[in-house]
Amino acid sequence: MLDTTSIGTSMCARAETNMYAVVEAGGRQYQLTSGRYVDVDMVAGEPETDFVFERVLMIVDGDKSVVGKPIIDGAKVTGKIVAQGRSSKIIVFKYRPKKGTRKRTGHRQGFTRIYIGAIKINDKVLSEVKDAGKPAPKAVGTEKVAKREAEKAEEKALAKAAKAPATKKVEAKGDTKKPASKSTKKD
Repeated sequence: MLDTTSIGTSMCARAETNMYAVVEAGGRQYQLTSGRYVDVDMVAGEPETDFVFERVLMIVDGDKSVVGKPIIDGAKVTGKIVAQGRSSKIIVFKYRPKKGTRKRTGHRQGFTRIYIGAIKINDKVLSEVKDAGKPAPKAVGTEKVAKREAEKAEEKALAKAAKAPATKKVEAKGDTKKPASKSTKKD
């Protein structure tokens, strides 16, 4: 049993107001809280469009919880698609020892970042974001992409400059000097 006297009133109060929903999306289960972000497997949709999680498995509100069999009828979690992105690359290396077989491939899993707005059951809002003026986060990986594109453009410019023929200076006829010829003949 948990001793609540050592925890203090602030933690107990916060635990009572802690509301979240467990939803299923893409074969995985996610614990969602309004006002937070979640990265799910890539789903169809453009940024700034609404997204609804229909398969709500459980809703927890402090001490109270509602569990579905297997889902809760009429419950949904609404959100807004923030960005589509790809995670960092993983390397898959397969080989068979003593056979000389080696295969190296890479993989980047696509994901969709969703901002959770509200948890609803039968169109009754249980939890909603009160601070609507919160700025939206930057799109995923835009800084890296912009930096990489700038580096590529710079490399192309340098390559083009290296390939371009150097311009020759036009010298006046009187200024040209011929190198002194060395005479190897013996008298």
